[in-house]
Amino acid sequence: MQQVFLDGYEQKGSGTETEVTWEDQQNINKFGRLNNRFHELEDEIKVAKENNESLEDASNELILSDEDIVRFQIGEVFTHMPREEVESRLEKMKDDSSKKLQKLEEEKESVLAQMADLKRILYGKFKDSINLEED
Repeated sequence: MQQVFLDGYEQKGSGTETEVTWEDQQNINKFGRLNNRFHELEDEIKVAKENNESLEDASNELILSDEDIVRFQIGEVFTHMPREEVESRLEKMKDDSSKKLQKLEEEKESVLAQMADLKRILYGKFKDSINLEED
């Protein structure tokens, strides 16, 4: 069985050779870049979800607190702030974090759609001579 590597992707075939054009190579390279971005987005989404949970936990803790002045962390420093200001800051932070998560999810869907289109094109030409699936 013949094995050829195209820019990091294993090409398997039964000995029949299909010419790899410049356009094919560009599609393979684009698929590789999209695949890398997909994995980056999955990591970013995981971090954004954890951030949302942390902000929600902080908001819940604030609800349970009966203090008028609470400690609030800004960067690496804690400061004492009025409860109302902390509540409004937390709400804004939760809103911003949710919007960021939504953008990341939308970008992930776009990347997946582009990858599916490229898979269709590349598998259409190379059939079982190319493997774009992850193991």
